[in-house]
Amino acid sequence: MSAQINDLPLGVTRNPFNYEKVEQISRDIATQWLTLDEITQQINLFEDESQDSYLESLELAVRQHIEDYLGLSIFPIQYRVYYGLQSLVATPIALDLPEVSQNYSPSQSGVTINSVKYWDGSNTIQTVSASNYYYDASGNKVVVNSLSTDINTERTAPIVVEYTTAANPIASYPVVKQAGLLLFTHLYNNRSETGETRYLKQIPFGVEALLRNYKPLVM
Repeated sequence: MSAQINDLPLGVTRNPFNYEKVEQISRDIATQWLTLDEITQQINLFEDESQDSYLESLELAVRQHIEDYLGLSIFPIQYRVYYGLQSLVATPIALDLPEVSQNYSPSQSGVTINSVKYWDGSNTIQTVSASNYYYDASGNKVVVNSLSTDINTERTAPIVVEYTTAANPIASYPVVKQAGLLLFTHLYNNRSETGETRYLKQIPFGVEALLRNYKPLVM
């Protein structure tokens, strides 16, 4: 049986987002974004492989910082999002996704919906058929045609969506990679939080300046 919900437009649910909680459940912590060749040229470290392990670990930290700062996926990231009953105020049901991406191919989605589930009245997790929902890229929503009326009302967030963001083409832009190399150089040359603070000044045209145009505005 389908839930009987007020016939309201999808936009009503975006105030600004209707999810209760989001978890990052899977992330690539092995693949390099900046190559060792790019890194060694940047820091003028040639024919010395003794630091390769450290350079690779530092590169990972730089890549994850760029991903977190811009909210983009240099490599696919998987999320789990929880929604409360207030998400069911529209027909069809529109569930906002907190982190999204894009793809090189316009015919492909930047987001893959892995599953839509809910806790029923007997406190058992139920999986919604993939034919009953789709991803609306224009609004970054999972649109669900209908849900059972037997949704657990005692849970704070009984509806759960798991999805994976695609790699974002912005990651290959020269300006973004240069920001990564600039941040890498800073971290490589400054391996401690302590120092003579009177000599420390922010570089006006630094990492944030290079990335600012690619950081989404939060309305």
